[in-house]
Amino acid sequence: QVQLVEYGGGLVQTGGSLTLSCVASKSGFTIEDMGWYRQAPGMQRELVARITRDGNINYGDSVKGRFTTSRDNVKNTAYLRMNSLKPEDTAVYLCHAKARRYGRTDLSNYWGQGTQVTVSS
Repeated sequence: QVQLVEYGGGLVQTGGSLTLSCVASKSGFTIEDMGWYRQAPGMQRELVARITRDGNINYGDSVKGRFTTSRDNVKNTAYLRMNSLKPEDTAVYLCHAKARRYGRTDLSNYWGQGTQVTVSS
């Protein structure tokens, strides 16, 4: 199994910054994609950022130019640097990974428990 644990959420003022980390425990698995999604109360879960094992990155439209994601494949950790935060960025941020067992090609999805980010106006 792959276990994902997020760190770094909290309360920040509008215009402030936060950095989230997601640490993966992945014995026997290769992690292909790692990503961040967020979900606000009453809203659908939306993509924030996604990074492949090779470093290709996609961002959600609402965070382009403000958020930056990266990953360290040795440490099995993904990062999300969030700048110029707005109240509408308030949500639970969830780490996501697509991983496959060694020797297999089929991918499975894994989710962290989530970390709350609250941006005050």
